[in-house]
Amino acid sequence: MQLLQTLNFPFLFLTLLTISTTNAHNITRILSNHPSFSTFNHYLTLTHLAGEINRRRTITVCAVDNAAMSDLLSKQYSIYTIKNILSLHVFADYFGSKKLHQISKGSTLTSTMYQATGRAPGTSGYVNITDLKGGKVGFSAEDSGGEITSTYVKSLEELPYNISVIQISHVLTSPEAEAPTASPSDLNITSLMSKQGCKSFANLIKSSGAEDTFTQNLEGGVTAFCPSDGVINTFMPKYNNLTKDGQLQLILYHGVPFYESLGMLKSNNGLMNTLATEGANKYDFTVQNDGEDVKLETKVVTATIVGTLIDDEPLAVYKIDKVLLPRELFKEAPSAPAPKASKGKGKKVIASAPEPDTSVDDANPADQTANDNGSTRINGGLFVSMILSLVLGFLVIF
Repeated sequence: MQLLQTLNFPFLFLTLLTISTTNAHNITRILSNHPSFSTFNHYLTLTHLAGEINRRRTITVCAVDNAAMSDLLSKQYSIYTIKNILSLHVFADYFGSKKLHQISKGSTLTSTMYQATGRAPGTSGYVNITDLKGGKVGFSAEDSGGEITSTYVKSLEELPYNISVIQISHVLTSPEAEAPTASPSDLNITSLMSKQGCKSFANLIKSSGAEDTFTQNLEGGVTAFCPSDGVINTFMPKYNNLTKDGQLQLILYHGVPFYESLGMLKSNNGLMNTLATEGANKYDFTVQNDGEDVKLETKVVTATIVGTLIDDEPLAVYKIDKVLLPRELFKEAPSAPAPKASKGKGKKVIASAPEPDTSVDDANPADQTANDNGSTRINGGLFVSMILSLVLGFLVIF
């Protein structure tokens, strides 16, 4: 009994229960219970905003009904512009009905998902929430000249302080969000890299012949990892020693044929195929989190994401601190062997560790203890047993 109290099983049980239910909202399922918001729900899915909403832990969705969406669609915006406009309706903070009516100083400015894309210049990705007379609450995009274009109607669903889904009267007006937006085919990855400290890698994409592959995959989504200019300049002697095909495979190895936001990379650890993957030639690497850092492990080197050039579906480009070296082209970093004990009388002699392989300069070895899919797994039966033990401990104490 004393041991159970010492370990504080009830607290541990409630903690585990809280962790298991955190971030479990699904915006599509929530809105499916409200048929008058079916168009808004459809476009959240079509623009892939629904997935981003579901991955966020604290968020407010300002939904508009089918009539308001009809007004928006009548303006014949491209799907990419509609995505920007709807992104403005997703706040990066929790605003339930009670909080909306208790705004300090009468108004507050909140950031939106549109601001998070990096497309919104200045403060155009912010929305002003104002407490109006008669218990009303008004909303206006920061770049709309202060004009309140929509008001609070009602709460649809609230899961404090995870997600709040509210209805507002009209689509928010924003000159920046409504501006024409380039389609993925109009994006130029190498130009974007060149302007943000990855010009040397952009030049290698062009000279290796990999540019067409990156461009052709844009429509379906691309995630690219580009080493900075200083990293590439140091690496060039090794690059020049590769064959033409090896150079192409190395550059394609820095691209993934689907979109991965930074949040997705942080939550989806494991093996990831690349643009160089084909049949038995795996050319994959492992995504592994280390606190807030996202690391890419190739078993030859471990690189860390150090910056974001663009993160706006269908394209994400991240800056990394090392060149990704695939084990298909470079020698795999050795793992430390287990100590061996010699047969002797009375004393054990530990064999000395071999000298490390220096054939791959400044390449940190990847984690050799990961399983085949690069992820950590929890035995289901063991987890259930732990939960049952915690429940029993709870019952014994109380």
